[in-house]
Amino acid sequence: MNVGVLGGTFDPIHNGHIAIAEECQTQLNLAEVIFVPAGQPWLKGDKPVLGAEHRMQMVQLAIATHPSFKLSSIEVERDGPSYTVETIVALMTELNRGDELFFIMGWDTLPQFHRWKQPSRLVEMCHLVAVPRPGYTLPELDSLEAVIPGLMNRLIVLNSPEVDISATDIRDRVARGLSIDHLVPGPVAKYIRQHKLYVTR
Repeated sequence: MNVGVLGGTFDPIHNGHIAIAEECQTQLNLAEVIFVPAGQPWLKGDKPVLGAEHRMQMVQLAIATHPSFKLSSIEVERDGPSYTVETIVALMTELNRGDELFFIMGWDTLPQFHRWKQPSRLVEMCHLVAVPRPGYTLPELDSLEAVIPGLMNRLIVLNSPEVDISATDIRDRVARGLSIDHLVPGPVAKYIRQHKLYVTR
């Protein structure tokens, strides 16, 4: 069974995340896609992130109509920074023999991949799926292979979907009193309004 893993802060989850999961599921024949909200994202530095409880609830609402999409609280429950390699190790213990993990990331993330914790081990444990991001070009893959030998054999580059939706823009629109109904699933927009999230920047 092929299993996709889509991590992120999901602050908030939006239609772009759902589109990416759907496209990866179709192209890679994924039996399910696991959404993994970050607990304490180490690359975010000092940037404030909405509490995990709200982010988790919004993901649950967004994927409720997709039976093959699952929510994992594994990073939220872990103390300290969220490292993908630890998440993948933990998820692998829940898989059956022969199952394959496909970790979904953006083209914009690839140039930083060598900075991640134990990138070589990650490449050994799962396939990497790189999806396009508006405004970003695919980095020089030969250079990445030189830094992380074996990467090219485990990397799958997709050319779609190219979704121009930003969580930063969504938060800014809410703060300015603008509609986000076209950017996030309906239940998520309702949740944000009910709990008055992002009303101040």
